[in-house]
Amino acid sequence: QVVLVESGGGLVQAGGSLRLSCAASGRTFSTYAVGWFRQAPGKEREFVAAISWSGGNTNYADSVKGRFTISRDNAKNTVYLEMNSLKPDDTAVYYCALSKSPAWDRGLRNFYNYWGQGTQVTVSS
Repeated sequence: QVVLVESGGGLVQAGGSLRLSCAASGRTFSTYAVGWFRQAPGKEREFVAAISWSGGNTNYADSVKGRFTISRDNAKNTVYLEMNSLKPDDTAVYYCALSKSPAWDRGLRNFYNYWGQGTQVTVSS
């Protein structure tokens, strides 16, 4: 079992910044990557960013590239998502997910095995 707990969500003004954290515990061995997905009301859950656990390779959705930065602290079993220049359409529930698949960089939900409960991010105009 792997448990992921997100934190750091909240309400911010457009153009502001927010930092999300994802703490992993349990059987985190054999982890290929940890990623972030988001789901806005009435929309499908979409890929945001991911980072490989060992090498730190990153992958970003085009919609957030240049604005969001994913990073990890292996010693703390924690992954971060720094969100800058936030827009109202960034509003969503953000989920942390862990992949034990070598296909993690495809950004597809099916290759992520464990999920957190999500944290709400609301960007007002």
